[in-house]
Amino acid sequence: MSGAPRGAGPGAGHGVRERHLLLRLGLPRDPSATKHLAGFLVATVSTVLLTRGLLAVSGYPQLGGGGLHVAHVLWGGLLLAVAIVLSLSYAGPVVRPVVALVGGVGFGLFVDEIGKFVTSDNDYFYEPTAALIYVVVVGLVLLVEAMHRRSPRHPSEALAGAVDHAVAGVAGGFSPRARRHARGLVADAGDMPAATEVGALLDRVSDDAEELPDVIGTVAHWIVRGTRHLVRARWVPWITVGALTLTGAATVGRGIWAWSAGADVPGWVVTGMLVSGFASVLCALRGLGLVRRDREEGYRWFRRAVLLSLLVTQIFLFRIDEWAATLGLLGDLFLLGVVAAELDVIAERRLARAAAKAAEAGPEEAARGR
Repeated sequence: MSGAPRGAGPGAGHGVRERHLLLRLGLPRDPSATKHLAGFLVATVSTVLLTRGLLAVSGYPQLGGGGLHVAHVLWGGLLLAVAIVLSLSYAGPVVRPVVALVGGVGFGLFVDEIGKFVTSDNDYFYEPTAALIYVVVVGLVLLVEAMHRRSPRHPSEALAGAVDHAVAGVAGGFSPRARRHARGLVADAGDMPAATEVGALLDRVSDDAEELPDVIGTVAHWIVRGTRHLVRARWVPWITVGALTLTGAATVGRGIWAWSAGADVPGWVVTGMLVSGFASVLCALRGLGLVRRDREEGYRWFRRAVLLSLLVTQIFLFRIDEWAATLGLLGDLFLLGVVAAELDVIAERRLARAAAKAAEAGPEEAARGR
């Protein structure tokens, strides 16, 4: 057997030339990117809501004097700069949750003052501001979806993620959970060149019982665990279905009421809210018709109903009634979490059944082979 490193040789780089342009440029996607970006967006939205609430309670005070006003957009820019400095200063995955939180707060303070920059009189209270902020956040959500969920990850991206975790492990050691996660990424890489060597590196990293700091990961774990416990109750899915239908119906009713009351909003806003709200109700009803005979497909339709409400209907509702839209946003996020947890449970049960079936078939195949 040759002692040459695995993957070495004249043809070893041929597969690299066939990869996506971003991979050839050395830009693999971080396996934890969606979690960190979700944390960034949650921090952004939370900052906007908290800022608006605190300013309303305190009577909109101004920091400054003598003709000066230190707007909070400046603090937002400062925090964004801090996030950039942190991301450029430290290697490995540990810094990214901190960057996501600091950057999310900074971006929230920045985008909260969007009304001042789209009006000639610098009007912070510009009526469509909430809708504009929501459009920006939705645009970022769609961008994240396009970047990280539309195409499957290449095995080299999983291997790069394992190497990235090794950076933190080499510096501070691996907890059992961190080691399992890194080894899982190596397994996802399959027979990629250097996978064996990366696995050997992970095995040589020192043990460390303390977990690496990860605020976003800890919160995400609590949420996932809580929602999974929640969906195990038989009555919760039906409450979810009812809430989806009622939310869509309420949105349609809100649009009809605004139109009949002569609300000072463009007709296309009311029309868009009616159409999207009606479409969301239809998706929920479609899910109701499927959930008894195909639970997974039914919940996929429930997810479509929530996403329609979250990404389309709420934009129009923000233009009409900010507080109603905020409550609708929180409700949609909760329902999306419950539906996503149920889909995860269904997928895990399907995998468990497949594994049990394979285990049962194994002895039978072995007996036939004898």
